[in-house]
Amino acid sequence: MARLIDKDEPCFAISVTAKIVGLHVQTLRYYERAGLIQPSRSKGRNRLYSGRDIERLRQIKRLTDDLGLNLAGVEVFLRMSDRLAQMEQQIEAMRRQLEERPFALEAQNEVQSQ
Repeated sequence: MARLIDKDEPCFAISVTAKIVGLHVQTLRYYERAGLIQPSRSKGRNRLYSGRDIERLRQIKRLTDDLGLNLAGVEVFLRMSDRLAQMEQQIEAMRRQLEERPFALEAQNEVQSQ
């Protein structure tokens, strides 16, 4: 039976990743030096890319090829996108907390209004 690969599991070598994304191996190394991508390393120090890394590389490729952003613009965009995702997670966590305690909040409001 086939096992699904976790998106965070680093399992793609740099040459495979380059073919999947449609970029040159040197471009992937340059993106790493520029801080746009941080692949994992094997015990032999080989770069290993996860499915999430590949998604990010595809996004970088779209931003540069389709929208014409330079790497500085890509860096700003990715940083803002990452921050937005963090904020969305925080909002979702707070929403869940509120949903778990609706009666506690109602009781607290009743006590305060008396």
